[in-house]
Amino acid sequence: MIPRYTRREAAAIWTQENKYRIWFEIEALACEGMARLGAIPEQAARTIREKGDAAMAVFTEANTAEIDAIEAETRHDVIAFLTWLAQRIGEDSRFVHQGLTSSDVLDTCLSVQLTQAADLLLADLDLVLAALKKRAIEHKYTLTIGRSHGIHAEPTSFGLKLAGHYAEFARNRQRLVAARAEIATCAISGAVGTFAHVDPRVEEYVADKLGLIPEPASTQVIPRDRHAAFFATLGVIASGIERLATEVRHLQRSEVREAEEFFHAGQKGSSAMPHKRNPVLSENLCGLARLVRAAVIPAMENVALWHERDISHSSVERGIGPDATVTLDFALVRLAGMIDKLTVYPEQMAANVEDLGGVVHSGEVLLALTKAGILREDAYKIVQRNAMETWTKLGQKDAKTFRENLLADPDVAGRVAAATIDAAMSAEMHHAHVETIFKRVFG
Repeated sequence: MIPRYTRREAAAIWTQENKYRIWFEIEALACEGMARLGAIPEQAARTIREKGDAAMAVFTEANTAEIDAIEAETRHDVIAFLTWLAQRIGEDSRFVHQGLTSSDVLDTCLSVQLTQAADLLLADLDLVLAALKKRAIEHKYTLTIGRSHGIHAEPTSFGLKLAGHYAEFARNRQRLVAARAEIATCAISGAVGTFAHVDPRVEEYVADKLGLIPEPASTQVIPRDRHAAFFATLGVIASGIERLATEVRHLQRSEVREAEEFFHAGQKGSSAMPHKRNPVLSENLCGLARLVRAAVIPAMENVALWHERDISHSSVERGIGPDATVTLDFALVRLAGMIDKLTVYPEQMAANVEDLGGVVHSGEVLLALTKAGILREDAYKIVQRNAMETWTKLGQKDAKTFRENLLADPDVAGRVAAATIDAAMSAEMHHAHVETIFKRVFG
């Protein structure tokens, strides 16, 4: 998590100040829940709330330093915080953390932070979806070449390309909603998760106030399969970012030049070559996607803890929690801006469709020949040999177009009308079902 790839809104979730405020909220809510059951005096719960709120309202980096100093002696972060808090609450602090264990605070806090991050990421996804929808509709009928294996295949529309990415990010949004629901759990169950020293109703109270659900069977920690699913979802979203960024990188290549990132006034592409306009944003996004995915395997490996708990997961999550969410937040916002300002060249797209002399219409010509009564095996041979004749002589003086070669072929001449060939080679026919696809994607 470095400043270059960090937005303030995402970084705020992982500050020490936010963490300690959540820790206090968990402790205060637990006290309130106990007071409702008569386990501690109601006045004590009110004092803890009032004095704790007052202390947290003016919490600064100086207070963090005080807690750090205590931890240097205690070698325990939660105890250090509780010690600091007790100094501000006074005698009633004896009721704080009663029946709880450190993981109750740490795990429930992490759940809150991950749900906060998920909410931010969902808003980011909405930005990406909005940009993709706007540009897809704008280029609904912008003819372009489809490619398979990187080779010209058949014509499509640039709007359909973007609609496909929109559909993927819509699925990713659904996945993140599900991952958020799964991670939004609360554990206030005490040592080894048995509720021996704290009533389960306290957990229910805390969970309700924090917008979480009680963990059905905590083992002193919230089971890490939930976290693994969450980070796996972030990895899938990152892969969607990389797929779209890779498309832009290919389209911006000089020999393709169908679309490119917006080039700002005063922007420089190269220190040595002033003409350069490089796809730096999409390349950056591919790199950031790798960083997000790097959190997935460690999250998976955190699932297998020893018995009811150990802390081998703790150091991992202190790293991947902030890094993966902050990086993905930055990447999504960058992606939304890149798509919104993407420069598109429809004329170049149309030119590239015919760049191979019309052979990209071979599939429809094949169908036209079979409809004219030619066996499919024979039709395939006819179409392929004329396509290869066109392909291998591209740029030569005696080169002919695919149409010219077909009409000169004795197996075609006299059997298939030129009008039939022309109809089969109409690029516009590939727009026939754009409306159907757009209705499926955008509703």
